[in-house]
Amino acid sequence: MPDGTRPVRLRDGSPPPDLLLAPLPGTVPEALRAVATWPDDLRPGTGATAGLWELLATLAAHDLAVARAVEPHLDARAVLDQAAGTVPGDPAASTWGVYAAEGPGPALTASPVAADGDDAGDGWLLDGTKPWCSLSRDLDAALVTARLAGDDTRRGLFAVDLRAPEVQPVDAPWPARGLAEIPSTPVRFDRARATLVAEGSWYLDRPGFWWGAIGVAACWFGGAVGVARRLHAHAADRPDDRLLAMHLGAVDERLSAARVLLADAATRVDASGAATRGGWDAEPEEARAAGRVLAKRVRATVARTCEDVLRLCGHALGPGPLTQEEAHAKRVADLEVYVRQQHAERDDASLGGLLAAGPAPW
Repeated sequence: MPDGTRPVRLRDGSPPPDLLLAPLPGTVPEALRAVATWPDDLRPGTGATAGLWELLATLAAHDLAVARAVEPHLDARAVLDQAAGTVPGDPAASTWGVYAAEGPGPALTASPVAADGDDAGDGWLLDGTKPWCSLSRDLDAALVTARLAGDDTRRGLFAVDLRAPEVQPVDAPWPARGLAEIPSTPVRFDRARATLVAEGSWYLDRPGFWWGAIGVAACWFGGAVGVARRLHAHAADRPDDRLLAMHLGAVDERLSAARVLLADAATRVDASGAATRGGWDAEPEEARAAGRVLAKRVRATVARTCEDVLRLCGHALGPGPLTQEEAHAKRVADLEVYVRQQHAERDDASLGGLLAAGPAPW
């Protein structure tokens, strides 16, 4: 099996997920067509978290843009499952995004239909602009966070049809060289009908928020594996080059440590049990804090691994592959952009603040 499609495994000895044995989607449009047909059990916390993250990592080693398109869809489906709510239409037949980022300027707001003077029935209306809406022109629906009109301290999570005429992607440049196929530009909502999935802080407080955050790190890990495989091929052709061997050994050390941490995190997530709207708020604050710490540790470790792999492979391979090999140059550029979803020293400070509030963890 070519390196580009070889499964990325977190655990040796266990059978690979069935989807890893099928041909992988090669482009973002292919990925979106495929993911809408995938089975409904691709959820973290239900006993097969390692397999889910292996799938994401394998897609990322193959093409990070493909993984970047698939991961939010699977996360949205998991959120809907955890909420145990009713969403119009068939979520399984749609492609989904998750738009929870906020930027400067007025926030997206949600108001009840009845309160807005509309007699067409219940529900909610979204008004305003949401930033960082990846693939909004290509997806069917999205989960969107919005502030409740009249109270900036309250938020809600809403399901919205991205094909509705009241939902319009904003024409804006996307000059990124990495993840160029994943334009993440604003979307304008003009009294767009939406369904409330959960009010308040449920979206951020549920354990699944942190499980999804580790799923993103699994994508980063797979991207680093894809870059590292190019170094391995180069070193295998030059067995007497001790400097190449040194770089390859250093890359293996980083990837092996990140792999063990992801596998351990998958075990911990599955042991915690799948939480729903009815169960998350009964979980002790200590358990929720443990989930936050776990996710921040894993993401920081994997992000630093990616940075080290990019640096070491760059030193070992030189400018040739970056300028002469489209696939390798794309992997490097994609990973440099994607891994910046981890906020470096700011996230280290956040982790340190959580740890300082309790006993020393080591």
